[in-house]
Amino acid sequence: MFKVDLIDSIKNNSRDFFVDIPFLQLVREKVVLGDGAIGTYLYEKGIDFGANTDILNLTEPDVVFSVHEDYIRAGAQVIETNTFGANRFKLRLNKEYEDRVREINLAAAALASRAAGKEIYVAGSVGPTSVDFPLEGDISRDEIKEVFTEQIAALLEGGVDVLFIETFTHLEELLIAIEAARDISSNIPIVAQMVFPTQGKTALGLDATACAEAAVSAGADIFGSNCGRGVKATLEAIQKLSGLKDRILLSAFPNAGIPEIVGHRTVYPAQPAYMAKAIVEMTRLGARLVGGCCGTTPSHIHEFKKALHLKAVHSVSGTASIVQGTGKEPLAHEPNMGRGGLLDGMAPGRIPILVELDPPQHLDVTGLMDGARALAASGVDAITLAEHPLAILRADNLSLAHLIRKETGVQTVMHLTCRDRNVLGLQAQIMGAYLLGIEAILAITGDPATSSDQPGANGVFDLNSIGLIRMISQFNRGLNLAGADMRKKTNFSIGAAFSYRPSNPGLQIKRLEQKVANGANFVMTQPIFDADEVAAMMEAVRHINVPIFIGIFPLLSARNADFLHNEIPGINVPAGIRKTLWSYERPEDQRKAAMEFTESIIDRIASWVDGLYIISPLNKWDVSAMFVNKIRKAGFKGSGRVHV
Repeated sequence: MFKVDLIDSIKNNSRDFFVDIPFLQLVREKVVLGDGAIGTYLYEKGIDFGANTDILNLTEPDVVFSVHEDYIRAGAQVIETNTFGANRFKLRLNKEYEDRVREINLAAAALASRAAGKEIYVAGSVGPTSVDFPLEGDISRDEIKEVFTEQIAALLEGGVDVLFIETFTHLEELLIAIEAARDISSNIPIVAQMVFPTQGKTALGLDATACAEAAVSAGADIFGSNCGRGVKATLEAIQKLSGLKDRILLSAFPNAGIPEIVGHRTVYPAQPAYMAKAIVEMTRLGARLVGGCCGTTPSHIHEFKKALHLKAVHSVSGTASIVQGTGKEPLAHEPNMGRGGLLDGMAPGRIPILVELDPPQHLDVTGLMDGARALAASGVDAITLAEHPLAILRADNLSLAHLIRKETGVQTVMHLTCRDRNVLGLQAQIMGAYLLGIEAILAITGDPATSSDQPGANGVFDLNSIGLIRMISQFNRGLNLAGADMRKKTNFSIGAAFSYRPSNPGLQIKRLEQKVANGANFVMTQPIFDADEVAAMMEAVRHINVPIFIGIFPLLSARNADFLHNEIPGINVPAGIRKTLWSYERPEDQRKAAMEFTESIIDRIASWVDGLYIISPLNKWDVSAMFVNKIRKAGFKGSGRVHV
């Protein structure tokens, strides 16, 4: 049997979690969303019904990893390890794995942690042993405790952030599991959950409130109900427990209804929208940690997130201290990772300049290539190519990026959106970019497909921009999204978009922090039309230690300025500029004044910002080339941070 010789070495162990919010503090401050079923969802993914899902951590790790990723994409802030039955007693059913408890649990923790990255909490799932209670016969209480100790020790060794001791039908067994956990670690957060089939009582008639009091006295931090007889049963249990909400943190993870067998499939009837309404009601009753159990899927979790109006984990911590710069450590791209071909190849001694061109809405690329050649001659460092901006159909930007680089030798930045492809298509596009010699990708979520000019177009959005950045970063490590070896490593400079809103910068700064933490190593901002606003922005994000390319949009007219301000998300043209442009009656005078505004901004910032990102207005590359020529002639050097 297991010898408890690892305990001293792993006491108080946890992942090196970058979020500065302890799990229990987060649950006290806001409702936290967990994931859904693992076992039944694995069966949906093609695993044979009835197969031991715990050993899949060793035999089918890619499938398990994909489950975690699906739940993270759906909005889960906490994911559970695939270890519900990974204890010695349950693994006896498969003799080959009975003595591999530690190996299975470590593998599960590693898979969940890799999927979680640095923004999602990982919970070690511990289920009952399947031993009958009250205990009779040859199995003693000490043996039960030893079985729990073996599994929990492995999960803590694997670095989980919290333990979910769940789906217990017998209070006695739950208390043994909590005791085993507390003997190993005094501070690991413990969520204890029991099954209450009806009226907030166990199958043996124990009241949920009495079970909660006993579990918390034994060392649990959160108590709740999971699994059981569907949504109604869990709601009844939370109604019963709500009287304790001022003293005990509560959790709720209901099944998706009562299952039925249809053909050779087990079907759970409760639809996501129906369950979401019940989840909202449970939070009103005091549940602070919620998610799903058997039969729930990422679709359910996504619906829960929408119904609860949840934000990212990081949004709890204040933004003011970051904006004021109170000694926080610089936030930079992960150490030991390269900066990618774009940044490494930029010429020293001058301010780096990116210029954006939009691919044409037709198949004649003559004008675009003329513009690329002119920009190359003017001294641009890279040409960036948008992907269907505003969801308008345009020529493929990867093909054009390749053509431009091949003909001009200038680096190209391919914009990649989450709107148009699922995770298979996104990864194929990343692989294609590598094979065609592209060395920079700007990862963006993408404009909604509802604004498309193509009938029937729909957005995919398997990922958001943060998930896409993490995916590209995986390829830079030589791994795909599922963690499989790609045999080569890509060398992408990974770009992140940033929309600075001076009236309320906190949320966007938090998102930018997440992007950098997940692998972004340069930033391109939305257009900014005020040099003082640029200075304020750079001060607000000075702890984010990656190069920031300031968006410059040369205005063409008063009408152009009004359109950008009122109809393009994230762009704010100051009222003073718009008023001044409208003070000129003739369009040519408006354009002259607008060009002077742009030149003035560049003159004021180009000696100290990291780089410039010029967006060609209405795809007029000659305007951009004119400004690049002027900048190069003036000899602006910028901050030099790109070359550090």
